[in-house]
Amino acid sequence: MIKEENNNSLDWVYYVLGLFFGILTAAITSGSFGGSILGGIIGLIFGAVFLNKIVKGRHY
Repeated sequence: MIKEENNNSLDWVYYVLGLFFGILTAAITSGSFGGSILGGIIGLIFGAVFLNKIVKGRHY
């Protein structure tokens, strides 16, 4: 039997979740637009670190 591999990459989900929750957290805590932008950037960074360091070695 030939095993088919799943080629659907869902890496973008980690970036979107990091961006969304970074903006949400910063908007709630600071209440300013600039803080929300900074929170989104920090959320993207945490999403990238999570994806490339923690999830990268897992096999499903």
